[in-house]
Amino acid sequence: MADTSPTSPGPEPYRVPDADLDDLASTLAKTMAEVRQHGVILDRLGSEPESAAIQPPDGAPEAEAADGKKADGPASVFILALDGEAYAVELAALSDWVNYLFLPVYGREVSTSRPWCAHWHEHPEAVARLHALWLAWQQFTDTEAGLSGPSTWHRDHLDQTLAHLRAPDGPFAACTTSATRPNHRVLATPAPEQAGVAA
Repeated sequence: MADTSPTSPGPEPYRVPDADLDDLASTLAKTMAEVRQHGVILDRLGSEPESAAIQPPDGAPEAEAADGKKADGPASVFILALDGEAYAVELAALSDWVNYLFLPVYGREVSTSRPWCAHWHEHPEAVARLHALWLAWQQFTDTEAGLSGPSTWHRDHLDQTLAHLRAPDGPFAACTTSATRPNHRVLATPAPEQAGVAA
């Protein structure tokens, strides 16, 4: 038997106006960076020892147990204190934040007075400063920072970091000044003093 019921057309597909696409792309990039950041945090939490695994000896106060647990955890969340896989995971999360949120919003034009290097992750000072900026961004964009948190981040952290990173004598001084003529060179740093050298 043939189906004789009238077919109703499906709903019209929803079309986002072209003017709103940039906003959606920006929001999506920010959301993706936050999801990656949460993944890093979950990885960190998953790699930490279970709190139940640390058993205080009989009769030991809880404060001593807490001190022992604190000593077993990471000494610092700062990227320069990490090594191996922990450093690689943190650098990947930082790269997502830099590439998908920081540069699209705060990148500005590259010039001799405001250099930038696409290989910023090979410049230890840049990694350190951008990581510190990212940690502050996480703190000051959290709801617990209050309504003035983002303003404080801009004033106390972003402006200072950009002034140092993009200064003509900053870590990118020997790097890119023109998109048509890319350049990358890590500047030499002073050699450490030799201990025990006879005078």
